[in-house]
Amino acid sequence: MRHPKTVRAAALATLLIGGAALSGCSAAGGDDVVRLEYWGWGVGQSEQVALWNAANPDVQVRHTDAGGGTDSAAKLLTSSRAGNAPDVALAEYTTIPSLVIADVPRDITDLVADVDDAFTDGTWAQTTFGGQVYALPQDAGPMVLTYRADLLAETGQAVPTTWQEFGDVARAVHEQRPDTVLAAVPAGELGFWAGVSAQAGADWWSVDEDGWTVGIADERMLEVADFFEQLAADGSIDTDPVLSPEYNKRVNDGTIGGWAAGIWAPSVLGGVAPDTSGAWEITPLPEWTPGDAAVPFQGGSALIVTKNSEHPEEAAAFAKWMNASTEGNQSLLDVRGVYPASIEGQELAIGNAPPSLMPQQTDFYDVAAEVSEDVLPTTWGPNVALATTTLTDELNAAIGAGTPWRDAFAATQAVVVADMEEVGYQVTTNG
Repeated sequence: MRHPKTVRAAALATLLIGGAALSGCSAAGGDDVVRLEYWGWGVGQSEQVALWNAANPDVQVRHTDAGGGTDSAAKLLTSSRAGNAPDVALAEYTTIPSLVIADVPRDITDLVADVDDAFTDGTWAQTTFGGQVYALPQDAGPMVLTYRADLLAETGQAVPTTWQEFGDVARAVHEQRPDTVLAAVPAGELGFWAGVSAQAGADWWSVDEDGWTVGIADERMLEVADFFEQLAADGSIDTDPVLSPEYNKRVNDGTIGGWAAGIWAPSVLGGVAPDTSGAWEITPLPEWTPGDAAVPFQGGSALIVTKNSEHPEEAAAFAKWMNASTEGNQSLLDVRGVYPASIEGQELAIGNAPPSLMPQQTDFYDVAAEVSEDVLPTTWGPNVALATTTLTDELNAAIGAGTPWRDAFAATQAVVVADMEEVGYQVTTNG
């Protein structure tokens, strides 16, 4: 078995888990058929559930789209407290620690032991605490650089492999085309900032037997902030909110030429700017240190079996089919259009056509597999939502006032630490 059994993992379990268990109250039918409730968002969920239902007449699943992200987590918490949470629910990796604290997911270690080696280490680490499994990984978001290949070719620039090269290319592109930037670095995208700083060696949250350490103002994070602040000051990158109307317009007209984000970014851009199909490609995320290819995750989700479920074995079987079977993985690719977290799913992806945004990049999934081989393990803290809103406000204020961006990260850390200490955690800081 590949469960992490380090002091760090054990400490995380101790610090996360607590509270009284809630009584189960999941849906059940009046016949011999087990009926499960499943909450999940995104395209193709109902179609994927229909595949399960057709093959499993004795265990039928009803799908409800309860929204994604923090909204879904909040609804799960409310329904769990009321005793009527669904049997299975999709949860973003960033929300799993807070759900564990709230006693929402069931410990499914024994129920998924037969598939514990089906997932990459970096993904498995986000759902496993102290050797106890609280979710089954579904999709993964290793970070890559999605860029306009035509823009670089027309401006005579090579694809950047380091962040220093990225900065040089961004300046060269902007010098030749003053209305164009290589990328936008949005203030409120916590996943981006946590990801690129993790590349540099910063951990926003970490834990050991003595408590939590918060590193949002780690000097390595602050140096990353300085780097992108200088590019913004040069006009070489923008700070438009991603997927805002202005951002979408500029993606369509070619004046935003890239996005450093999870492997899911091409699918998003394909929906925003379908007429730019064929102009884009992906490449591994630029490195801070040449030769250090480890990349972080940005985004991704997993399935939890709730403590309210009266049918945990059947619920876990459904989750395993969805995320760890050949049919389930193929449907994640074909029906859902997401990049599977499982090793088999990623191998299956290599035979698939690339996203519609880049039909000419036949090695798309080879690049995805390459970056997935060396993914940085991530520990998310118990108050990610607070960190997100605080950083958005502080960084937007700094950009508007022309004050150092690094001050926004220091202010965010202060708020996050104060909140954790108020709850009762022992907290130290890096920076």
